[in-house]
Amino acid sequence: MDWKSNMTHWLEHLPIEDPLRIELQNEPNPEGCFCKNMEFGTAGIRGRMGPGINRMNIYTVRKATAGLAKYMMEQGHDAIKRGVVIAHDCRHLSQEFAMESAKILGMYGIRSFLFKDLRPTPVLSFAVRYLSAYSGIMITASHNPPDYNGLKVYGPDGAQLPPKTADRIADIIQTVEFECLLEPPHEKELQQQGFITYIGKQIDNAYLDSLTAIRLNKKVQKDLRIVFTPLHGTAMHHVRKGLNAAGFYNVTLVKEQIYPDPNFPTVELPNPEEHAVFELAIQYGEEADADILLATDPDADRLGVAVKNSSGEYVVLTGNQLGALMLHYLLKQKSLPRNGAIIKTIVTSELGRAITSDFSVRTLDTLTGFKFIAEKIDEFERTGEFKFLFGYEESCGYLIADFVRDKDAIQSVVFVADMAAYYKKQGKSLYDGLMDLFEKYGYFQESVQSLKLEGKEGSDQIARIMDAFRMDPPSQTLVLEDYLARESIHVPSGTKAPIDLPKANVLKFKFADDSWFCIRPSGTESKCKFYFGVKGKSIADSRGKLSKLEKEVMEKVESLTGYMGAGK
Repeated sequence: MDWKSNMTHWLEHLPIEDPLRIELQNEPNPEGCFCKNMEFGTAGIRGRMGPGINRMNIYTVRKATAGLAKYMMEQGHDAIKRGVVIAHDCRHLSQEFAMESAKILGMYGIRSFLFKDLRPTPVLSFAVRYLSAYSGIMITASHNPPDYNGLKVYGPDGAQLPPKTADRIADIIQTVEFECLLEPPHEKELQQQGFITYIGKQIDNAYLDSLTAIRLNKKVQKDLRIVFTPLHGTAMHHVRKGLNAAGFYNVTLVKEQIYPDPNFPTVELPNPEEHAVFELAIQYGEEADADILLATDPDADRLGVAVKNSSGEYVVLTGNQLGALMLHYLLKQKSLPRNGAIIKTIVTSELGRAITSDFSVRTLDTLTGFKFIAEKIDEFERTGEFKFLFGYEESCGYLIADFVRDKDAIQSVVFVADMAAYYKKQGKSLYDGLMDLFEKYGYFQESVQSLKLEGKEGSDQIARIMDAFRMDPPSQTLVLEDYLARESIHVPSGTKAPIDLPKANVLKFKFADDSWFCIRPSGTESKCKFYFGVKGKSIADSRGKLSKLEKEVMEKVESLTGYMGAGK
């Protein structure tokens, strides 16, 4: 049906008293609400809240959950018996969406273990494993704007769904009856029948106990001065408990940002990758003469860090830089197994590989997305070929210990504090530590640019970009990695080698001077992302190389799309 027919059909079945009717009357873009069904992918569903089949509301949540329930029924009695853990963050309607999910599962005879209060994403991942549940649901839109929400689904290992499982659930969702006709039983009825069980402190305590494995430097330098902000999100309780248990009490909180608030009033975007979110934390840091500033995103799976540079000014480390520091510290302090391995994504800095080679540790690459890192960890457990040591990605996501199977900002906070205390004991800051790494391994610099190209025209433009670069790579390309064809092409000779990763519409271009760039259409938004990496002989040299590479690539993108400013 076209969007108008979809809207008419929806309104015919929507309860008269439903507030979504009023929202729809004031909706400036009804076509966007009804032009298509929300797509279920490896991150579940995510989008703007509002009325319609292409928005987050109780009906689209019910339909997605019904798809999961039917999938679990396909898997048999054991899956149904083990049940689903459900948690939510502080966003608008998150608690209501969590309850709707539990009620739909109960309607299909599947038990839910429901956190009554908000929880961070890594605690949900931990709870799935701790309770041996078959699945997990996290209601969150991570670091997206305030009008967004989402439903992420986790598998029995506590990781986000792999593509094959997500595809099967997506197919099942298409067979689910019309979302407005799904009418689950009442919460109290399901409680009495044992289909909803509330959980909380026991899981929290078990998770916090597990954090003791994170610390490598047991001799705490208690005068380490920390400023922390959860950016109006879920991390406050677990971060404070974790830091205190590790002996870090000199913690200043950014008072304007410590309480959960779905509007995120003090920041434009609650994303610790964005330097602007540290504005208030820097003010607090200057007052407290803090050694380190820490910021977690709303669902506490990403961590951003700012430290003082050689001039005494706070600078925000990139995800790549912090990941390299964490990796080097871990390898230097830890007793390493003979088959140790770290896992990073294909768009993460090559500085990590340079570090691991110095310690005879293997570096393995995955596609972008922490679910692929979690898949590798599971593979390590099954085969015993490698021992997991560390996993990270450039977008501020890190995992130190695998009792969680998603990126974990709470683990990372404790680990980074431990690392900063270690450096302080040597009379150094983390910035000094980063400069040491650059001096030893080379001056690596990376950046990301993103183009938002919405609608059919945007999709056509993204396809045009991919086709043009695939057919006509830059003249200096040594190796072209085409993840759609799953082959690595040595461009000068034309020889090909297979890539042992899942198929994805991603291109990576490698040059002889260790520079590279990667083009990846986003899987969750109408965006195309461009990742750049270089290695130089100095900071100035690497910055110059990075700027030149960005300019060359983005000017070509501008010529293909007519998007003015793409090459600036």
